[in-house]
Amino acid sequence: MAGVQSIERAFSILRALAVQSGGVTDLSHRVNLPKSTVARLLGALENEGAVEQIKVGGDYQLGAGIDDIAGGSQPGRNLVATARPFLIDLTERTGEASGLDIMDDGWVYFLDQVASPSDVQVRDWTGEWAQAHSVPAGIAMLAHADAAAIDAYIAQGLDQRTTNTVISRADLHERLQQARSAGYAWGYEEFAEGINSVAAPVYGPHGVEAAIHLHGPAYRFPDPDSTHDLGLLVAEAAALLSAQLQEYA
Repeated sequence: MAGVQSIERAFSILRALAVQSGGVTDLSHRVNLPKSTVARLLGALENEGAVEQIKVGGDYQLGAGIDDIAGGSQPGRNLVATARPFLIDLTERTGEASGLDIMDDGWVYFLDQVASPSDVQVRDWTGEWAQAHSVPAGIAMLAHADAAAIDAYIAQGLDQRTTNTVISRADLHERLQQARSAGYAWGYEEFAEGINSVAAPVYGPHGVEAAIHLHGPAYRFPDPDSTHDLGLLVAEAAALLSAQLQEYA
């Protein structure tokens, strides 16, 4: 079964590179394989275009050949791989959980999350859904929809998730305007009690495609003196991801 083992090992390398580029030694530690094995598999993957070196003698990253395979895979997976380094950086800089979200028909889907290193963490919402008006990611994305789409969303009804959830048309329009002006949106215990969050929109070639967020326990997040700085930090990460998505479109 040596062939099967080689496939399994090759996929472990591809998964590692989907999170972050790396060299032979780094990848050897991350996938727990000998450097000689990693080097051999990287050579084979490079021949197939599945990986490529960023520069001669430098780190490896996923290659263009992966796009040929990934084109028919689950929607959002390429986005997850591209966004992961930005989420990791946000969590390392703030100590709080970061996440990636997309929206479909007025519902926000939690696509990915990087956990906080703190002993006290928020739960992982990956794979769950929330109405757009109840989470900052939804506010951040809905803010850039056209007026007809916003009216259609409101007409469906604004359910109250917690006592803090915005449920009036006027209040929601005000929140959307604030999000457009600031470039980010805050939510204070609006989706889940005890959890605060801030999010910013991510743009692809055809407009807003996703959102990046930070969230944490309300007792510590945010520091009242840093709400604007945290908003700008998330907006900056979203802008960098947007630029990358548009560059490789």
